[in-house]
Amino acid sequence: MKANIHSLESFGTVDGPGIRFVIFLQGCPLRCVYCHNPDTWDKNHEGKYQLTPEELLAEVSKYKSFIAKGGVTVTGGEPLMQAKFVKEFFLLCRENGIHTALDTSGAMFTQPVKDALDVTDLVMLDIKSIDVIQHKELTGAKIDNTLKCLNYLEENNIPTWIRHVVMPGWTDNDILLNKLAEFLKPYRCIEKVELLPYHKMGVNKYEQLGIDYRPGDLPALSEERLHNAREIFSRAGLKV
Repeated sequence: MKANIHSLESFGTVDGPGIRFVIFLQGCPLRCVYCHNPDTWDKNHEGKYQLTPEELLAEVSKYKSFIAKGGVTVTGGEPLMQAKFVKEFFLLCRENGIHTALDTSGAMFTQPVKDALDVTDLVMLDIKSIDVIQHKELTGAKIDNTLKCLNYLEENNIPTWIRHVVMPGWTDNDILLNKLAEFLKPYRCIEKVELLPYHKMGVNKYEQLGIDYRPGDLPALSEERLHNAREIFSRAGLKV
């Protein structure tokens, strides 16, 4: 079994606790309006690496001293498109005392997905929008599987961080932010919420790929509006 890997990052500091080795898997079923990695969408596009779980662990092990207080994070794209690989790789990490994190949209909910979640130390679940209509407009997919994933994480006491992009004209909306905060409040598996400000760092990739960038000239989220969102979640009793 080999994974189709878009890229590797040996010194990640924003994808989970501590310093982490980050693996970006190729392929994603969503087409998020604000996606900054459109080069990971095509699951059939050959990534930079094709590695077995054992080969990937060998690569990670070169940096084991650097990530000793962090671990590995598998992201994408949507990593659960290659859920069987994720499971096998995470089992090897567990055997070697390496903390594992999975950054997923929860867009897929199958038995292999459950099997991968069961061996993950920390799941970073991206909730794109709590409004079902907006979620479909924003991602091209229904929210159903994401919520099934969240409920599975709750039922199985799997530590979870929620990630939510705050985007002007879309999710930067006090009503929706309050609705999401109140929705998340009862979940005991949620350790914290990461609010990510919309930015335009991936625009050049769209130009290179010849794809229209749907947000156009939409400005990045202001510090004031990010602070506002954080206040809403904090008032709901969530760690932000």
